[in-house]
Amino acid sequence: MRIAQVAPLYESVPPKTYGGTERVVSYLTEALVEAQHEVTLYASGDSVTGARLVSVCPRALRLNKSSVDRQSHHIRMLEYVQRDIEQFDIVHYHIDYMHFPLSRRQHVPSLTTLHGRLDLLDLVPLYREYDDMPLVSISDAQRAPLPWVNWQATVHHGLPEDLHVPRKRAGKYLAFLGRISPEKRVDRAIEIARRTGIKLKIAAKVDAVDREYFQEEIEPLLEGPLVEFIGEIGEKQKGRFLGNARALVFPIDWPEPFGVALIEALACGTPVIAFRCGSVPEVIEDGVTGFVVDDIEGAVEAVKRLDIISRQRCREVFEERFTNRRMMCEYLKVYQKLAGRQMAMGSSWA
Repeated sequence: MRIAQVAPLYESVPPKTYGGTERVVSYLTEALVEAQHEVTLYASGDSVTGARLVSVCPRALRLNKSSVDRQSHHIRMLEYVQRDIEQFDIVHYHIDYMHFPLSRRQHVPSLTTLHGRLDLLDLVPLYREYDDMPLVSISDAQRAPLPWVNWQATVHHGLPEDLHVPRKRAGKYLAFLGRISPEKRVDRAIEIARRTGIKLKIAAKVDAVDREYFQEEIEPLLEGPLVEFIGEIGEKQKGRFLGNARALVFPIDWPEPFGVALIEALACGTPVIAFRCGSVPEVIEDGVTGFVVDDIEGAVEAVKRLDIISRQRCREVFEERFTNRRMMCEYLKVYQKLAGRQMAMGSSWA
């Protein structure tokens, strides 16, 4: 198939350090290329891909301090896509709803994977208006606020099978991976470490919008030998960081649409202790790949029970459920369904 992948421009594809959506776009794109599909990737110029790259801006916008109006670059990207659109059998967007007015008026089918939270009242009238747009959710939990839109499938994220090497032996510390923000609740992770007496290592970025929160609420909690703040890490460091951990602590306080860190840990053979929010019960099998808990007390008890979790089984579940090849195959089914529907209508592009 001739497939366009349209990525956000905030991070490169794949990201140099932190980045969820762009990383998933990379894993999907490379799997499609490996499967001999003709793929064009619209992304920042510092992206690395086996697909044909259409560079919209020289480098990822988050790393470009001179970039102020980031939406302007995305509007240009939409123009590039429309310019090339007759070249494709399908256009797969990862930029939320920005393209809807254009896609509604195009005969080349589009698909949109929604990567963010949907429990916002402002979204209801928008998706009521565009209830014809074909959508994919990244978890069943994510779609709950908007059950009536045009869902085509739920496709869980996937990672390359050879990205991380599983560690057979548990490490001596708990790990927190992601970003520092109120909803990620690193303060809970710190409290769990203090109650269990097990060291916590924090590998997380701090966005500008969360800088004040970090300085006022989190920095005072970092003192003492049980907490080590590492900062933002890249893909190459993740395997060692997660693989050498006793468990990943995922103490979120918001409807997480998926949580790539969860399956990154499983790929390393590392169990997860996660709070029961959003997609967590879909991704983590309680008592098999970790523990799903409701509060700090439950998390503390889970730490004590980690020895019953098989690190080998964590890796096996990753290989069964969360590889990028499985993700690619599920997306291909949707692509083919939408393209076939368009062909049945007699469109000239087919």
